[in-house]
Amino acid sequence: MSEYTENGGAGRKRREKKPPKPITESYLRNVALWYMERYASSAANLKVVLMRRVRLSSAYHGSDPAEGAVMVDAVVQRYCEAGILNDRLFAETRVRSLVARGTSAKMIRRKLMEKGVSPDDIEAALAEVVDQQNGELASAARYARRRRIGPFRLIEKRDENRDRDMAALARQGFGFGIAAKVVDAESPEALEAEIDGADER
Repeated sequence: MSEYTENGGAGRKRREKKPPKPITESYLRNVALWYMERYASSAANLKVVLMRRVRLSSAYHGSDPAEGAVMVDAVVQRYCEAGILNDRLFAETRVRSLVARGTSAKMIRRKLMEKGVSPDDIEAALAEVVDQQNGELASAARYARRRRIGPFRLIEKRDENRDRDMAALARQGFGFGIAAKVVDAESPEALEAEIDGADER
């Protein structure tokens, strides 16, 4: 007879979760390195990740989470001083990725603030990256191309979808003026010419 588990698999036993390990600074360093090998991270975000481990371990072993928090601070400081954690570099990398997807500066600021990046590092990253990418108009055009809205729609569908396309750009944090330039562009080529012209001025 086949054995069925709650997850619906026949003949498979559910893998039991391992209990959380006791918190030590060495363990936290290993977790931090493992995480940073897989994901770009700000210092504040890494602290959140490590504190999650601390809370789970404290609840299981009855240890003091405040002691774990001290060790988390020490690990984060260690990797910041070693240059492994660099909020400015993290912000620039993230900005490049988001700009390439057509994300507005407003939305980029929000996403980086959620990761605990300082306003100074955010503004420096935007100045370094977004200016090189022709600014908000170019980002809005990338988003429109990716979503096939505005001048990237079939010409016979543009008028009936204008308000919808404007709203889509507004939800992404683009201002009315930028959204209108994109949505009302005569063609993708005309929009590219507008971007090139804005870059030359």
